[in-house]
Amino acid sequence: MSEFPNSNRRKFLAIGTALAAGTLLSGCNDNDQQQEISNQEPINDSNLLTQIEAKMNLQLGDAKLASIVSPIILDCCFNWELPQIKANQINSIIGYAFGNRPNEQSGNTSSNGGNQAAMPDPGPMNEALADTIYSIYKLKPVKIYAQWEIARFLTSKYHLEKDVLTSIEPIIASDGTIIYLSTDDVANTIIKISGGASALGNAAIVGHRDHAKRCILTSQLRGIQAAVVQEVPLPIIYDEQSGQPWTRSRDLYLIHDIYAQLYTKTILLTKQAYPQG
Repeated sequence: MSEFPNSNRRKFLAIGTALAAGTLLSGCNDNDQQQEISNQEPINDSNLLTQIEAKMNLQLGDAKLASIVSPIILDCCFNWELPQIKANQINSIIGYAFGNRPNEQSGNTSSNGGNQAAMPDPGPMNEALADTIYSIYKLKPVKIYAQWEIARFLTSKYHLEKDVLTSIEPIIASDGTIIYLSTDDVANTIIKISGGASALGNAAIVGHRDHAKRCILTSQLRGIQAAVVQEVPLPIIYDEQSGQPWTRSRDLYLIHDIYAQLYTKTILLTKQAYPQG
């Protein structure tokens, strides 16, 4: 699941995510609206899809278009369930990082679109992900592939060594700056290091709870058999000091993730519609 070209992606997110948040969150504190929603009967996917289609058809006057687009909106915006696997069935663990902590050397450059000047600190969210990985590892000791932000804690805190742990290190640009790795970059790197997607077997995906759906989809699009471990919950904490502004609060991140899912879906559908370009 390819994400966005690095520089354009970060520049867009710095502006676009803030604008989207301002629009979409403007009514979130409307108590009357919340009370009305809480009093409604539970909505199943079928009923919700029907309502989305009807609303879109009303707005755009195109029933066929509404029937095509509505299921995508339903999936990207309203489906946060994760495929699960039991710990005793996994063959590998993959850890996707979430945010970081800027330091004096790295600078908080995420919000202005530039590469970080040096390695940031991993931050508390990635420590929580390392804790989760180790909990799974204790249930079934298998090979671990983790982004460096997570791997640093697995080494320093749990003393895992290279025979067990492979750290996905950042890319250093010619000017010495740190190049951001997308979720897809990480998945692709792991496949190359491991000898192919099939070599990973059943991969336990460890990511932030709100990022995990996209981690799994990205892994699956690369051919990895990906799911979360049933016995170990994923962390859901947010770090207000994260070097990636969209990972500082849940409302901003969910908007970002929905946008990223829709962007990816657009790329896939465009390739299907125009395979020759």
